[in-house]
Amino acid sequence: QVQLVESGGGLVQAGGSLRLSCEASGRTFITYDMAWFRQAPGKEREFVAAIRRSGGNTYYADSVKGRFTISRGNAKNTVYLQMNSLKPEDTAVYYCAAAPSIVVVTTPKGYNYWGQGTQVTVSS
Repeated sequence: QVQLVESGGGLVQAGGSLRLSCEASGRTFITYDMAWFRQAPGKEREFVAAIRRSGGNTYYADSVKGRFTISRGNAKNTVYLQMNSLKPEDTAVYYCAAAPSIVVVTTPKGYNYWGQGTQVTVSS
């Protein structure tokens, strides 16, 4: 069992930056593939970024490529999402997700564990 707790959301102006954190409980964090998804009001949950358990492979949605960076600190059981050059369309609740092993990182249904979400609001 893994519990995920996100933090770091907030209100920021367009062009600004935020760093989200997701802390995982348990000693098996290093064995999990991790990801960030987001969901805006009235929209489906969408993939943002993912990172393999080794940290060697990362994946990004086209809409955030070049602006967001996912990383993990296995010693701290934490995965991060650095978000730069934020746009109003990035406004959403951001969720952290974990899976022991996942083939298709971009689909939500492959992930076993989810955090409660953190709100990110970007004003124009």
